[in-house]
Amino acid sequence: MSSPSSSRSPDGADGLHFPWPFGFYRWAFPPTLRRVHSLPSTPRGPAPALSIDPAGTITGFYTDAATGTNRGFVRTPDGAITTFDGIPWGISLSGTITGTASTGGPTTGFVRARDGSITTFEVPDAVNGVFPSGISPAGVITGTYFDANGATHGFLRAPDGTITAFDAPGAGTGFFEGTWALNINPPGAVAGCYEDFDSSHGFLRARDGTITTFDAPDAGGVSCPLASPAQGFFPYAFGTFPLVSINPAGEMTGSYFEPISGNPFGGNWRGFLRAKDGSFTTFDAVPSPSSPCCTWTFGISINPAGVIAGFDNDAAFVNHGFVRAKDGTVTILDAPGAGTGVSFYPNEGTLALGINPAGRVTGPYVDANKVIHGFLWIPHGNKSVTPQ
Repeated sequence: MSSPSSSRSPDGADGLHFPWPFGFYRWAFPPTLRRVHSLPSTPRGPAPALSIDPAGTITGFYTDAATGTNRGFVRTPDGAITTFDGIPWGISLSGTITGTASTGGPTTGFVRARDGSITTFEVPDAVNGVFPSGISPAGVITGTYFDANGATHGFLRAPDGTITAFDAPGAGTGFFEGTWALNINPPGAVAGCYEDFDSSHGFLRARDGTITTFDAPDAGGVSCPLASPAQGFFPYAFGTFPLVSINPAGEMTGSYFEPISGNPFGGNWRGFLRAKDGSFTTFDAVPSPSSPCCTWTFGISINPAGVIAGFDNDAAFVNHGFVRAKDGTVTILDAPGAGTGVSFYPNEGTLALGINPAGRVTGPYVDANKVIHGFLWIPHGNKSVTPQ
């Protein structure tokens, strides 16, 4: 691992913006750190892994223009950015980060402590790569690995390094089939999805190892990183990596495909909220999907209060971030400078990917020149944050 480096974003055009009634704080990296590309685990489009902890510390990654390699970063609430080797995917409530590291062969996992020290780890039988995606306050990591056949399996890594592999009941064992463990909450419950031969489904793994599988109402499939073509168009070609996420209370969010009868290539992706008792609420970030196709809503993350952050991909393939309050009220987030043009790689617009307990939201936005930047959204009236 190379030594960390620090920098502050430049002032000027990429500075502070406060359109009433909400504030966006946006920044750009220095010129050599401008463009963000996709994670190795997301071959269908760029997916900057931007997460935020309760203190407002943000983690994500970028591609260094000088070397062409992906590197991680940590941005503290005062705006200071520290970079390091590795691609972060998750940050815990206590500020510990996990993600993927490259050692010249298949990717391995890493844990980065708050003091900057990094520990790498491997998972048995992960001959085609390890992809950690979530970490609890206790330091338990969850994620996914690929076996020799290209099938996926979930895993848990305890703080002492003990690895437990698991599979959702009914998960396929063929190429690009299997189990994806995506998120873990403080009590230790894991949320994810699994893929069989012709569809994908959600699951919840309790701390004791009991796994409950589910499908959203009228679903053609719950969003999963390598979803089956039987679900219709892949959402991943349009600029993100949809997740299934869980909060401390056991509430889950994600998205599912709602096919159009008689049209094997059309349909709508809709967001869902799954309560702890298993009941579902489905929602759209806009009043209703385009008729008959296609406006797509993706619930990406959920905070302890049940507020959901995600994004909508509209009929013109432009992304719009959103926040969905507990009462169902949706606020659309379009970062200043986000592009609005029709494009396919990457989609222009705003992606809201992470939300912390205070309701602050972070994610990337793509401008008209296809340059990807980060943003921090601060709810109006929140006096605990002073943008720099």
